[in-house]
Amino acid sequence: MGRLDGKVAVITGATSGIGLRTAEVFVAEGAKVVIAGRRVAEGQALAAQLGAACRFRQTDVTDEDQMRALIDEAVTRFGRLDCLFNNAGGPAQTGGIEGLEVARFDAAMATLLRSVMLGMKHAAPVMRRQGSGSIINNGSIAGSLAGFSSSLVYGAAKAAVIHLTKCVAMELGEAGIRVNSISPGAIATGIFGKALGLSVEAAEQTASTMREVYKTAQPIPRAGVPEDIAYAAVFLASDESGFINGHDLVIDGAITGGRNWSAQQQGLAALKQAFDKAAG
Repeated sequence: MGRLDGKVAVITGATSGIGLRTAEVFVAEGAKVVIAGRRVAEGQALAAQLGAACRFRQTDVTDEDQMRALIDEAVTRFGRLDCLFNNAGGPAQTGGIEGLEVARFDAAMATLLRSVMLGMKHAAPVMRRQGSGSIINNGSIAGSLAGFSSSLVYGAAKAAVIHLTKCVAMELGEAGIRVNSISPGAIATGIFGKALGLSVEAAEQTASTMREVYKTAQPIPRAGVPEDIAYAAVFLASDESGFINGHDLVIDGAITGGRNWSAQQQGLAALKQAFDKAAG
């Protein structure tokens, strides 16, 4: 414990899933946190659970004034800002390119990409004055490889997040501010249910189903869980990662590493069987 002693963090999208668990872990590691989300009851409940080290502010991350106020809240409440975790997100329209609706495309880009830009824009001057800070942006393996999201819009937005992270890292690194992204693989949260049209409440009950569905998707025989991302965020927020900048940390159990070993061996066995059959 204590890897984040004395640090102050802002975590967006903290009323469920990855953001909620990250807030819990950050506080356990000694940080003071300002958590943001749209759902007041859930945000206030988490803040009450975490005690004096946590403050909740209802925030629409697509709105510049609200994002500015969120950063100001951390500085006013706790005196500084050491880490910003741009975690807020959500599903985007599914289906092919011909069926995309411009309004839904723009809304997804605002949530997934504009919010990241706004967070960095308003955290940067605070961190510049301090001469230090760590910004962490939530990317996705869908931002690096096609076919890993139910939505091509989501994949495109996350690709932009990953590249924007690297571009801003080159600028802010000169001021002692590190900017990195985390790209999760199949993490059992409610986002999959939301993408398929379930209500927020119903979607958040699907995590156990997702753990079962994705337990064989990657070499490690389980789905990812929010803790996997939360502890990676602790590392990137801590002084342990002081020379890591402009990096996309992939946390996917090697689902993007290639074809699973067992499947490859089964394929070879089937091929040999076909050869033997052809040879008579």
